Amino acid sequence: MLTDRLIGSAVAWTTRQLRKRAAYSAANPYLEGPYAPVTREVTETRLQVRGTVPRELNGIFARIGPNPMKVDNPAVYHWFVGDGMVHGLRLREGAALWYRNRWVGTDSVNRQLGRPPAAGQRHGAGGDTVNTNVIGHDGRLWALVEAGALPVELDHDLNTIRHGYFASSVAQAFTAHPHRDPATGELHAVCYDALSRTQVRYVVIGPHGAVTRDVAIPVRHGPMIHDCAITARYVLIFDLPITFSFGALLRGRFPYRWNPRHPARVGLLPRTAPASALRWFEIDPCYVFHAANAYDLDDGGVVVDVVTYPRLFDRSKQGLESSTTHFERWRLDPTSSAVARKTLSDDKQEFPRCDERRTGSPYRYAYTVGLDVEHAGTQPLYRHDLHTGVTVRHDFGAHHMPSEAVFVPRSAQAPEGDGWLLAYVLDLQESRSSMVILNAQDPGGAPQAIIELPVRVPLGFHGNWIADADTP
Repeated sequence: MLTDRLIGSAVAWTTRQLRKRAAYSAANPYLEGPYAPVTREVTETRLQVRGTVPRELNGIFARIGPNPMKVDNPAVYHWFVGDGMVHGLRLREGAALWYRNRWVGTDSVNRQLGRPPAAGQRHGAGGDTVNTNVIGHDGRLWALVEAGALPVELDHDLNTIRHGYFASSVAQAFTAHPHRDPATGELHAVCYDALSRTQVRYVVIGPHGAVTRDVAIPVRHGPMIHDCAITARYVLIFDLPITFSFGALLRGRFPYRWNPRHPARVGLLPRTAPASALRWFEIDPCYVFHAANAYDLDDGGVVVDVVTYPRLFDRSKQGLESSTTHFERWRLDPTSSAVARKTLSDDKQEFPRCDERRTGSPYRYAYTVGLDVEHAGTQPLYRHDLHTGVTVRHDFGAHHMPSEAVFVPRSAQAPEGDGWLLAYVLDLQESRSSMVILNAQDPGGAPQAIIELPVRVPLGFHGNWIADADTP
């Protein structure tokens, strides 16, 4: 562990020196327009509400994204590495009680804010950014990142408490995308570490935060594995051609690049089996950041629905160079080593979600939002009916851009799709944001409620609804 920390510190120092030598440029699309960071932490308890907030929504709608405090040279800033900021909206009994935004209290952030270091152990490849997801587990809130730094526990006012691996003393890389099994309450995760190019880990976190399973899986080239998927029987591992690049690192760039020498494949590992039981399926080169859901078939096969990119991190040095995506259904056939692919939608979209009570099981509805990094502007929300093939879209209005939409069921017993879709929406013209609540059974209709926020919420990454019932 000490060796890893020393290597990480050396890598971080070298990267900083190389970035200082890079030619300066003030232009960077991921520091401008919808991605521009905000400069202060805000608490607001007087929120304007249009429409009616459902009384059943009692909890915090939290989301996170990059919000760099300081950028020395925008030319070498990459969207994925900005300091994390959490945004939260507290709802209770039909009222919007407060909005807050807080930087995640990593060591580098606390130094700049003049705050003492947070408690807990540290791990990482020389960096401590935590900016990619925020979840609830074991009654606590956790900010997450992949490839290095440990999760960060937050209190219910979004302030940082400590760094740590949930209720475990483990100090190793986690993931930004664990998936909760609704039957067991376990978190399933496929984790990679920038300091380890020869293995990734399948980790299971029990309902009370203890590590109950940790399986090392051999790989080559250090693949970037952003997400995974689970079924009742398997965990799916996306080993695709974006891998660690020492060349990019030595140029002071984001160290993951498209690698045509790395074969694309999807792994099926039985959830209770050793790594030797892993079976790989070949697939044409592409990349997947996010899966909507996966489930087992009666014939032993597996279905998984994903958003794919034909190629990525090939030209751009600052973020996504293209938002050409396909929402696809992949079928892994038990009699073959190949993957059958079917396009569900060619619209530019990302951040697929489902009713997470159906995680790992057959399901009907998937929800995505428009993503067009080449042309920032009006972007819709989509509801895909996977039974009928019908897609319904909601347009938020000219110059409005939604972040990832989250489905919240009306009750624990409600049918799939009976509930609400929550999304932070940015008005580019007014440079302000709102939180929009849609009736998920009529997503194309008028919003049920719009809660005006006092600040702009930059476009970022992921969020979740953390219900009061899931917290102390």
